[in-house]
Amino acid sequence: MSDAGSEAGEKEEIPIVGVYEGERNDQKERHGKGKNAFPNGDIYEGNYANGKRNGQGVYKWKAGHRYKGEFKDNVRHGPGYFVYPDGSKYNGEFAEGKRNGQGVYLYGNGDVYQGEWAADVKHGKGTYLYAAGGKKTGVWVNGVLNGPGEIVHADHKIVGVFKNDYEMEMPVELIFPKTGYTKIVRDPHLLGLVPITSE
Repeated sequence: MSDAGSEAGEKEEIPIVGVYEGERNDQKERHGKGKNAFPNGDIYEGNYANGKRNGQGVYKWKAGHRYKGEFKDNVRHGPGYFVYPDGSKYNGEFAEGKRNGQGVYLYGNGDVYQGEWAADVKHGKGTYLYAAGGKKTGVWVNGVLNGPGEIVHADHKIVGVFKNDYEMEMPVELIFPKTGYTKIVRDPHLLGLVPITSE
């Protein structure tokens, strides 16, 4: 499953428009707890500091997105929980409005990715678990598996070097943990590695 494009239309409105109810500072800026209903139908409820969303808050988009977590200067920054209209969910770190750091992404089909993120894509060490069973572990580079990793099934695992999300460089090591049997495999067709599976 792809995690790209699931955030279309989730940009937050600037806080100076709409109807605001809440606390203000001496300069009449939004400051403290407040609620803002925007002309486009979005709603923000949470903390402000000197006119900007800062601290804990909940932003609900008219399109169905929902974010609960930390804000810094009007953008998602820090720990948060994001629900997408397609049923996907992300729980983890944000930086400058994007998934960044450690996080868990639950896809609409039940698959799960847990690991590192940068600029809204999988980047760094992680594990992709399939709802139907099995998993892939390794290092993602700009959203694509690249480097040492493994594919784990119920009774065996394949250890090697990923060329991309669906292929490994040959040869790979086939390991049956219960029996300790290990074999070097040079033909990707013998393991169904062309492609591994589709996300």
